[in-house]
Amino acid sequence: MQKITPFLWFNDNAEDAINFYTSIFKNSRVINLSRYGEGAPVPSGTLMSGTFQIEGQEFMVLNGGPHFKFNEAISLFVDCESQAEVDELWGKLTEGGEEGNCGWLKDKFGVSWQIIPRALGELLNAPDPAQAQRVMQAMLQMKKIEVEKLQQAYDGS
Repeated sequence: MQKITPFLWFNDNAEDAINFYTSIFKNSRVINLSRYGEGAPVPSGTLMSGTFQIEGQEFMVLNGGPHFKFNEAISLFVDCESQAEVDELWGKLTEGGEEGNCGWLKDKFGVSWQIIPRALGELLNAPDPAQAQRVMQAMLQMKKIEVEKLQQAYDGS
């Protein structure tokens, strides 16, 4: 087990979330599932907690009831190698969820994600402050980050 593991509290759909996330990311797997037994406040066999892995990062989940909700104070940042990866993840994660600004979204479970192409950081770190500023201004106008538009802003075109 890794030293620090994100722990996600769901009302009653943690198993759906595990199945959703592991279906989206190619390098993912379910590690374990623990179910409620007889006498629990939910039907016997309902997922109590689970552990899964996405791209080497382990996550734990709990079906803990409606006491807590997700918000944007915590998000999952995904470093995308290409626009194709951004497009694929954005499309899948926003299905039933909602788009935010600047590469942020909420999935159908309310979990916040940042789907960010690696090129954004590279272009924002331009040695010319004017180029970096143009990239920043372009990014601030976007929901899903589009590398081609960032590059055009960088180039001044």
